[in-house]
Amino acid sequence: MSFKVTPPPVPRLNRCELAVPGSSPKFFEKAAGGKADVVFLDLEDAVAVQDKEPARKNVIQALNDIDWQGKGKSVSVRINGLDTQFAYRDIVDVVEQAGHKLDMVMIPKVGTAADVYAVDMLLSQIELAKGIKKKIGIEVIIETALGMQNISEIAASSPRLESLHFGVADYAASTRARTVGIGGPNKLYGVLTDKDGDKARDFHWGDMWHYAISRIVVACRANGLRPIDGPFGDFSDTDGFRAHANRAAVLGCEGKWAIHPSQIDLANELFTPDVAEVAKARRILEAMKQAIAEGRGAVALEGKLIDYASIRQAEALVNQADRIAAKAAS
Repeated sequence: MSFKVTPPPVPRLNRCELAVPGSSPKFFEKAAGGKADVVFLDLEDAVAVQDKEPARKNVIQALNDIDWQGKGKSVSVRINGLDTQFAYRDIVDVVEQAGHKLDMVMIPKVGTAADVYAVDMLLSQIELAKGIKKKIGIEVIIETALGMQNISEIAASSPRLESLHFGVADYAASTRARTVGIGGPNKLYGVLTDKDGDKARDFHWGDMWHYAISRIVVACRANGLRPIDGPFGDFSDTDGFRAHANRAAVLGCEGKWAIHPSQIDLANELFTPDVAEVAKARRILEAMKQAIAEGRGAVALEGKLIDYASIRQAEALVNQADRIAAKAAS
């Protein structure tokens, strides 16, 4: 192991993160009472320019009037881009007037570590001025080529930082990818099998977002953050959502966005550890505990050697399962 110790992520369930437009207050109560682990109230893409200020007021009122945390939720606010005239008021007004009820601020289109530093500075000043005791966390969306280029520095930019999210639609626009969908595959992205005489060649589709997701996971895990997959636009395609959430989970993501209520249960299901896997993880931890008590340095379980990597994986799995069980029981 390196001498540098990676801090563990903030212990916050993040299987499903539901997007709710700040301009649609009729959805706030339902979102607060729903099953998503995290709700972000959106002041950016889902809000038309003429509605920016009313949406900000809606969000402030919702933070103050609704008991989000009491309903088992973490609540975040996605501010407008730092290159707009709206971002500073989003931060100042929301945090000054409702910061004591806010868990996180989400920054879109982060391109450099300095972007995160700027928001961190404002949050620190407001918390001090207003006597806000709880440190407000930061979520970051990686959705530009610049952000992906600088992801290592961004991931290490602030102790407030909790998670990196993949903003697939804007990332596609930034990289000029040949797609107009929000997530999902492209039928042109694939490979042919080799020629074999006159036999027909098979065409195998590929995952055009594999690199981006993998890169985000590595940056997060190296810096104690949660990697979160972003939106899947076709909310009528449950099989497509399932496939893309599964691949994100396999690569190491802890959760995925829901842009429609129909995606919440799916995300929760797919990012909840399998019961059999959790049971095996508990057996691994018990076997190692027994081995230590007996003075043995190595242990085998079900015919396989258990090493310290297995133990760390088991601990992470059990801790997540325990948090989910605690939430379900509350």
